[in-house]
Amino acid sequence: MGNETLTYAIPFFGLIALAFAFVKANWVNKQDPGTERMQEICGYVREGAMAFLYREYKILAIFVICVAILLAIANMEGTPEAYRNPLIALSFVFGAFCSALSGFFGMRVATAANTRTTNAARTSLNDALKVAFSGGSVMGMCVVGLGVMGLGILLVLYRNMGFLGEDSSNFSNIITVISGFSLGASSIALFARVGGGIYTKAADVGADLVGKVEAGIPEDDPRNPATIADNVGDTVGDVAGMGADLFESYVGSIVGAMVLGATAIGFSEAVYNAVILPLIIACLLYTSDAADDRRGVVVSVGAGAWRRGGGGGGGGG
Repeated sequence: MGNETLTYAIPFFGLIALAFAFVKANWVNKQDPGTERMQEICGYVREGAMAFLYREYKILAIFVICVAILLAIANMEGTPEAYRNPLIALSFVFGAFCSALSGFFGMRVATAANTRTTNAARTSLNDALKVAFSGGSVMGMCVVGLGVMGLGILLVLYRNMGFLGEDSSNFSNIITVISGFSLGASSIALFARVGGGIYTKAADVGADLVGKVEAGIPEDDPRNPATIADNVGDTVGDVAGMGADLFESYVGSIVGAMVLGATAIGFSEAVYNAVILPLIIACLLYTSDAADDRRGVVVSVGAGAWRRGGGGGGGGG
């Protein structure tokens, strides 16, 4: 496979991950959501979570636009010693968009999976675990898919399609511009994680003080509006915020390895191999140790399909 073909193939692996996430999300939505009362409470949490997220993303959109403008202005002119290009603002906006999208997809499925997991647990713990892990896998595959696809698209635009002009053959300059993608992901992760956490803690304190102390309502009773708000905050902070946080870590590790490859190797062909290697690992390979477990797109999709078919029922070796 030639270099050009390999570069175009990378976004395709991201699409595979997103397609797998779509299949899992559809499977979760087809499960029984439970009684009318369960669906009513779930609807409150889902409605509140979506309202919070829309409001938060509206503010973050203004922040992203302002920072992108500043980045474009600050990188209008560069020197041979310090390369600058205003297209880093495009990478920043794209990274922020993909980060927000990963959290949004994960939260949509999480708010659908919670009542279905609860209902499945009424009859079988195994069925409840299947629904819960299927819902969680949507977030994981969206993080991986959007990360690989986003970086792959930018690499195609800046190198293969010549968006950087005469600098399209210089990998050090390409990675400098692509690094804005990681910065955009980090900015969304910061606000999404902290914003959801503050909202959760405020609602939790309100539920305890007003509901338990003043009104005498038991903890986590759905009659207490602050309890619903507390669950909304948990959903936004621990799902949407965590998704953006994971996306930032995942993309940052790939971009960091690409930067090392672009700066450490001096030959043009070897530079391409060193830069593309982190993306290939993210697409295909698998690494595991006692403290960490990271799978590429192909291995993750294959393992998920194998387990769904019942192949993972045996004991460990």
